[in-house]
Amino acid sequence: MAKKRGNPNWGKAWPTSFPILSPTSFEGATKTLGLSPGDFEGSILLREWVLKNKNQKYVPLELLRAWGFTAEVGL
Repeated sequence: MAKKRGNPNWGKAWPTSFPILSPTSFEGATKTLGLSPGDFEGSILLREWVLKNKNQKYVPLELLRAWGFTAEVGL
């Protein structure tokens, strides 16, 4: 028997389900603290969380700049 050639899925529709995006750790922290974006810079608790997690978790660049923090990026 001859080997079938080509892609058997050619012409079939792509799956319609997309991965569900979950909130980032930063978003979770701000929600736990009950902060709105306007309150981020003035929050002492958020500043402490960012200082502890800035190298491991996502933190908006604008907030890092506002507090004078720099994150170490390891690729």
